[in-house]
Amino acid sequence: MLGLIGKNLGMTRIYNDQGVIVPVTAVLAGPNRVVQCKTAVKDGYAAVQLGFDDQKDQRVNKPDTGHFKKHHAQATKRVKEFRDFPLDVKPGDVVGPTVFNVGDFIDAIGETKGRGFEGVMKRYGFGGGPASHGHKGFSRRPGSIAPGSTPGWVDKGKKMPGHMGQVRRTTQNLEIIRVLEEDNIILIKGNIPGSEGDYVIIRASKKKPTKTQAK
Repeated sequence: MLGLIGKNLGMTRIYNDQGVIVPVTAVLAGPNRVVQCKTAVKDGYAAVQLGFDDQKDQRVNKPDTGHFKKHHAQATKRVKEFRDFPLDVKPGDVVGPTVFNVGDFIDAIGETKGRGFEGVMKRYGFGGGPASHGHKGFSRRPGSIAPGSTPGWVDKGKKMPGHMGQVRRTTQNLEIIRVLEEDNIILIKGNIPGSEGDYVIIRASKKKPTKTQAK
């Protein structure tokens, strides 16, 4: 699977060739350094391990330090493994946003924004209870959460108030509008999970074939 590690730089808008405004998310998608190349013969499966965002050696824990030294790689803050990577690369190589082309479709994987403790109306879109005719203190409550004596407990997974956000989510089938090779930036149509500065995984779409062959 073709993919990159990137950083969400926030949203902006650009004009396309027809003069129409297109909302886009800017993603810093490079440079990604090849840390390790796994093979089916040696490791049991083929994969490429990429590192992104260089880190000082003294700030890396001992297991990761040993891994980077073993493969003679620069220490990075994020490491991600992509199975069946289609490009012919070797440890030490650098890949960037040019692995994708304008018109390609990608999936963006990131962690959503944290919203703190929320009720069921904000968290799940519940309608709430009646707000008139004598109803007091029930307008934003979820209502009944379980039967009485049978079975006598609340089912697992019941939608209730709780922590909202800060979960891993994938937004699929987003179109690449522009690739800025000199700045290592990809402009992606629409919004992707996470806040500005959050790390994000960009991979080739699983549901929509790319319009052009990746370089």
